[in-house]
Amino acid sequence: MSIELLYILILVIPLLTAVGVLLFNQKPNVREAVTVIGGLSSFLVAVTLALNYNFEQQVTLTLLEPFPDLSIALRLEPLGLLFALVAGFLWPVTSLYAIGYMRAHHEKNQTRFYFAFAISIFATMAIALSANLLTLFLAYEMLTLFTLPLVTHAGTDAARRAGWTYLGILMTTSIGFLLLAVIWTWSLTGTLEFTPGGILSGKAEPAILGVLLLLFVFGTGKAALMPFHRWLPAAMVAPTPVSSLLHAVAVVKAGVFTILKVAVYIFGIDLIGQLDAAYWLSMLAGFTILSASIIAMTKDNLKARLAYSTISQLSYIILAAMLGVAGGIMAGSLHIAMHAFAKITLFFAAGAILVSAHKSNVSELNGIGRAMPITMLAFLLASLSIVGLPPLGGSWSKWLLLNATMDAHNMVLLTVLLVSSLLSIFYLVEIPIRAFFAKPSDPAYNNGIKEAPTFSLIAILITTTGCVLLFFMVNPAWNLVEKIIP
Repeated sequence: MSIELLYILILVIPLLTAVGVLLFNQKPNVREAVTVIGGLSSFLVAVTLALNYNFEQQVTLTLLEPFPDLSIALRLEPLGLLFALVAGFLWPVTSLYAIGYMRAHHEKNQTRFYFAFAISIFATMAIALSANLLTLFLAYEMLTLFTLPLVTHAGTDAARRAGWTYLGILMTTSIGFLLLAVIWTWSLTGTLEFTPGGILSGKAEPAILGVLLLLFVFGTGKAALMPFHRWLPAAMVAPTPVSSLLHAVAVVKAGVFTILKVAVYIFGIDLIGQLDAAYWLSMLAGFTILSASIIAMTKDNLKARLAYSTISQLSYIILAAMLGVAGGIMAGSLHIAMHAFAKITLFFAAGAILVSAHKSNVSELNGIGRAMPITMLAFLLASLSIVGLPPLGGSWSKWLLLNATMDAHNMVLLTVLLVSSLLSIFYLVEIPIRAFFAKPSDPAYNNGIKEAPTFSLIAILITTTGCVLLFFMVNPAWNLVEKIIP
């Protein structure tokens, strides 16, 4: 099977899945089977690409060339493959979780949900395989539009307000800043191609390039760098499977992926290290890490706490990209995978608690571990991965990032990372401690409440296992991120 055909398949499969969902609208079992099969097929294509792709002889598939030397095209590189593998694996797992959640929670408009989910994965894969900034920008905008129905799924006034916040911030930043950065890059270089080592070195004065970098980073609102972060907690009105998509599989990862891709293939690591703007952006990322962690500690609503945790963790990757050292790029790339598995597990657990116990606040979870021991053990392991403790996958990316700050001789950011890990213990590990050791806040925790629906529980076990396996089997991911550096 040719590489070009695999490119096409990884995009077409989510679209065919979306069509299948609509065709079997009246047959929920078939509709959901189509969703899971589509997800598994997409992951198998990503694995086939990983096993057969030669990064020394990259293959480009041009889909459309609207202007000379300016095309909509697909080309795989190591960072894109990592993103595609993560999204490809977590799509069927999230679909499995959604089957249990959506049925147990008696959600309406489930066909629309699965349809929007599938086309969102199409946009995500297009971002992962983008050969240039034009293709990435178009796919980035599609992802915003395709996920909007998921954010507003409930149809309530709160959901509609959240949708306007989501759309307003993400479209304003992308059109006002990111599009301007893309056009400016074209005017400076005459190309938008992602090129190892970058395309901007020597094309303008450092001050000009610094402004351009600011436009790229602030224009990528999906990365939720303060002050463009409010859309993320606002979107928590959506069903938990949507929160999982937003925080682990697609939207936020598309944001930090874009920043990493721009850092490596548009600016180049060496140039990033020479720009004052990169230093100040890394400091802003450090501020976001600490501020979001402190805010998370004040939130009683479980999903709101997890949302601010995500904002903090995303800025780890932004910080890594702005350090201007190879170790930072590798740490940030690895953190995409490590954080994805841990955070999706936390959201799965939060949804399971809502469905089974009808609880959404941390203060209501005292003693719930007696009724839901598997769910809360999964929550504990995922929390420890976020903290960065072995033997969980998150410890690798945290360790590499700490080393990268030392390579960059930035002791301030090293301190930020250490303090943020301590704060994450307080706002995350507190929850399973309450669950297992505190006096039950609801008598039903002793008798009556059970674990999540079977499909949802299976998904939780899969992602929790992933958190552990990523520690012991990190070599494939490490070998991939090593190839990102020119």
